[in-house]
Amino acid sequence: MVLGSLKTDYLVVGSGAVGMAFADVLLSETDADVVIVDKYPKPGGHWNVAYPFVTLHQPSAFYGVSSRELSKGTIDEIGLNKGLNELASGAEVSAYFEKVMREQFLPSGRVRYFPMCEYMGNGYFTSMLTGAEYHVEVTRKMVDATYLNTTVPATHTPNFSIAEGIRFMPLNDLPKVAAPPKGFVVIGGGKTGIDACLWLLENNVNPDNICWIMPRDAWFLDRKNTQPSEDFFEATVGAQANQMESIAKSTSKDDMFKRLEDTGVFLRLDQNVWPEMFHGATISHLELAELQRIKQVIRMGRVTSIEPEQIVLERGSIPTGSGYLHIDCSASALTNLEIKPVFSGNVITPQTVRSYQPAFSAAFIAHVEATYPEDEKNALCGVVPLPNSTDDWIRLMVAFMTNQYIWGQNPEIRAWLLENRLDGFTSLMANVQDNETDKKAVLARLRSNAMPAMEKLTTYLAEINASTSI
Repeated sequence: MVLGSLKTDYLVVGSGAVGMAFADVLLSETDADVVIVDKYPKPGGHWNVAYPFVTLHQPSAFYGVSSRELSKGTIDEIGLNKGLNELASGAEVSAYFEKVMREQFLPSGRVRYFPMCEYMGNGYFTSMLTGAEYHVEVTRKMVDATYLNTTVPATHTPNFSIAEGIRFMPLNDLPKVAAPPKGFVVIGGGKTGIDACLWLLENNVNPDNICWIMPRDAWFLDRKNTQPSEDFFEATVGAQANQMESIAKSTSKDDMFKRLEDTGVFLRLDQNVWPEMFHGATISHLELAELQRIKQVIRMGRVTSIEPEQIVLERGSIPTGSGYLHIDCSASALTNLEIKPVFSGNVITPQTVRSYQPAFSAAFIAHVEATYPEDEKNALCGVVPLPNSTDDWIRLMVAFMTNQYIWGQNPEIRAWLLENRLDGFTSLMANVQDNETDKKAVLARLRSNAMPAMEKLTTYLAEINASTSI
């Protein structure tokens, strides 16, 4: 039985970073009315259940909504991010989104927010607390801000069996450990695995007491190259120039990745292991040095079962026992990798249109929705695929560079990018003065190598597609 009927211009399902960034631009650039529905008790999406020591991996300046700064504009003076722009903690991000909702969205009079509600489809949602059912009549569009389906350790079910008596926990519970185990076994080589290892090391756990199960090694991005402030121009824009030049001069895919490493664009954990994975994880050199203190790195594929006395992996086994603490870091941050058109009839499905930046992407898509005719929107919002393998990085770069080229031909979009705080790099490059010869030389190198780099990437992508079609 429907107990409540609502009418709105836009129904946004999900109040995580994507939903909030999208709604923020709608409120700034249109007179639309918005209904936001979310299953969590507060805005912020997966940040509601993130592990307590989580932080952003990229500077805070690139995250949140367009209209409100998250960054405090400070440089960390201690810790493994020392010398770089601060990384907001999970608690800070959660508080930020709650302030955006309470201090901006709701006071506007154009947002109605329904937390603790499950969206059922076709405009229906149900309160998880009262069971009340609502129906929303949507006059413009429904926005599925949950499509990327972010998963976190607290809600992840391992895809391997665990014997009775084995000490096993999600990453969220790690700070609750009350007695030292015989050793720690970190299962997973992605962002959460990195965070688990770094947290243990920062809390004085002997690296010899950490066993890190890493199904695949990954290429990492150097966080120094992602800094938004003028002081880091040489590192940030210089890395982009290095990237274009490395690609343009490469003679093969492997040669390209080696050049990207040699010029400081990519980092890897072990010089003796060639990475096969790329998830866009960003680390500092201090963090990398800490991770390299761990010598028990197990490269036998994924865990298939944890038995009373051994961990069985795809390519072997290692001993374990009830005295060891096993930490689950095997969840994939984003599980829905299938690309859909962003605009399809009366449904908008926000996805990444710029690599590594879901919040910016959602804001940009909202701007396109507010500004451009229907038949132009998808052409402006080509989806940049979420990466998993090193081949995916090539797909990502082709899509990213295609979008950047299209946007660069559009004066209105260029102006919007220059003013949008989530963009960062556009204004950094646009503010270069005629007398700044060193910076102009970096920009010249970036621009002169962009087209040759695109040609190489297109060639490598054709090779990949040909090999996978056989």
